[in-house]
Amino acid sequence: MKYESGAASNYITRNRALRKLQLSLKDFRRLCILKGIFPHDPLHKKKVNKGSTENRVYYYVKDINYLASEPIISKFREHKIFIRKLINAKAKKEDYRVERLLSNRPTYELQRVVKERYPKFESALRDLDDALCLCFAFAALPHTRKLSATLIANCRRLTAEFNNFIIESHSLTKVFISIKGIYYQAQVKGEVLTWIVGHDRGVGEITEVNFSILSVFAEFYVALLESVNCHLYRSIGLYYPPKLSYSTNSEMDEDEQEKVYGLATPLAKQDPSDELTLPDLNIESEETNELVEKFKDAEAKKKLFVNCWFWLNRETPKEVLALIIRTCGGMVSWENCPGGLFTETDSRITHQIVDRPLNETNISRCYIQPQWVVDCFNLRRRLPVQKYLPGAVLPPHLSPFTDDTPGQYIPEERIEQLKESGAQNLRMREMMIAKKHRRVYHKIQRGIKRRDREIKALKEKRTKLSTNGV
Repeated sequence: MKYESGAASNYITRNRALRKLQLSLKDFRRLCILKGIFPHDPLHKKKVNKGSTENRVYYYVKDINYLASEPIISKFREHKIFIRKLINAKAKKEDYRVERLLSNRPTYELQRVVKERYPKFESALRDLDDALCLCFAFAALPHTRKLSATLIANCRRLTAEFNNFIIESHSLTKVFISIKGIYYQAQVKGEVLTWIVGHDRGVGEITEVNFSILSVFAEFYVALLESVNCHLYRSIGLYYPPKLSYSTNSEMDEDEQEKVYGLATPLAKQDPSDELTLPDLNIESEETNELVEKFKDAEAKKKLFVNCWFWLNRETPKEVLALIIRTCGGMVSWENCPGGLFTETDSRITHQIVDRPLNETNISRCYIQPQWVVDCFNLRRRLPVQKYLPGAVLPPHLSPFTDDTPGQYIPEERIEQLKESGAQNLRMREMMIAKKHRRVYHKIQRGIKRRDREIKALKEKRTKLSTNGV
């Protein structure tokens, strides 16, 4: 029959899906978000809609059949029954019954859903960008009627755990401070993760955002981030939940737990893994040239602030500075720092980061503005402090996310950096090539590389023949 086969049988409208699953629109949206089901736009809408041109929302029939066997649906129905009983008990002022109902509130676990959606750890790590952005955003919000205190606390805990992993694994690669927030990029297990964190400021109640939808995403991302953190911690020999390196108690109190989720204290390791050294790499092999460069960059990053002790004034952004300094091997502390290892009067302090005029100074330490730390990290070398002294006009804060490809706009400051770094004449000439000649130039370079590979292969073949006595 017409409209009973083909494309018409592959799709189902949202209203029909609601009737089939016996769910309200709110619960249906919640279920689709948790399970990763989204609507589709049919190629032939008129056929799917049985000749009608009315705009409707369509889902795949196989997706709705997949949702029909989901155990979370029964939990949604149990929650409705719980709400009805709770309202009844409150109306009758039965306090004991209300307390008993609240203690037996129906809940559900999302770890099974996470494993279903991400059977492999690599796939979960690949989709972690959105989870980090949303969890860091929720961690800065106050709890309201729509945002539960438990959800906000979990976001703050998990983001602090992820920051501690970035510090211990030295995975941070790029940082850029913009008007929108602070952009981070890290390389974790071969995957490049990029996320944004808002500036540290007071956030009031927000009414322009529909948190009923975002809170469901946050609920799933909390479960995803918790499982990822557990796997990442154990992969580098850290305890999970994390513990302090100098802790002797098996169980932590609230003060010690607050120190763990700060960024100024190192974490305890189960079995310190052996670090890769440069002599272990086969530098003669062409395939390892890129690996050697990455290794040298990682070593320069880890030793950037070694033997440097930083004190952060109260007006400075502490989270980003502590994250960078600890990643680069430095020590950091500030006023009322949970787990701080030194005070402002410590004689070992070499740098004090300020962002306001000072009344008193100490000649034994260097006073700099926060941008110095970020610029040094992006360039992998300590810059002169003269341009970053308190009250000085700061140089432009260049984004490390831009690619210096030929033909694109290159800021004058970036060109000056390339000049100062040395051995960049060829790269600068490539950037100045006109667009119409760039394709020919790249073709010539590919030919040169191909001939070099052929010559190297012939040399290796000749060496093997000579060693075999042919």
